Amino acid sequence: MNNTNNVIYNILEWINRFAYINLLWILFTILGAGILGFYPSTTAMFSIVRTWLQGNKDVPVFKTFSNYFKRDFFKSNLLGLFITFIIVLLAIDIFYIQVNIDQQLTWTYIPLFAFMLFFILFLFYIFPTFVHYDVKLTQIIKNAFLIMLISPIQSFFIILSLGSIYFVMRALPALFFIFGGSTYAFITMWLAMHTFNRVAKKQQG
Repeated sequence: MNNTNNVIYNILEWINRFAYINLLWILFTILGAGILGFYPSTTAMFSIVRTWLQGNKDVPVFKTFSNYFKRDFFKSNLLGLFITFIIVLLAIDIFYIQVNIDQQLTWTYIPLFAFMLFFILFLFYIFPTFVHYDVKLTQIIKNAFLIMLISPIQSFFIILSLGSIYFVMRALPALFFIFGGSTYAFITMWLAMHTFNRVAKKQQG
């Protein structure tokens, strides 16, 4: 009976953690005037999740989140400019193809869709890499890209996990507002850390 109670307590504790950090993510995004707050809030959320995954579950969440938000505000927004720039370029390319190229020439979409796939996979690793490695932004982007290339299995499980979560949250949209961001952060951070640990062992070896 005690074991059952412990399991239930642990589940409820994790649900509370996920909901709380997701709420902070939304609130700090709003406090940062939307787009200026989104990337610092996201990196702060990933930093907290990384701390939990490293076994430190008793950190003062609000204070720690706020510290990460302020510490990485400019650096994370520089990363945001890079990501936004790529997204805008993709949107322009899609618009240009739709307007100027014969719809029957579907092969023209193949390079664009291939780049979009690589970019999406890259996004799975950019925030975990940002919070895990204390390096310059250019090195973060390079590391995230290289880690993406050597992590096909992790990428597969990320897609599988997020796809499953998507269908659950699509059926229950309220779950997205309560757990959407924190669930994404936990899944990608957890799987990315397996790659980080593997790389670290190879470097030590």
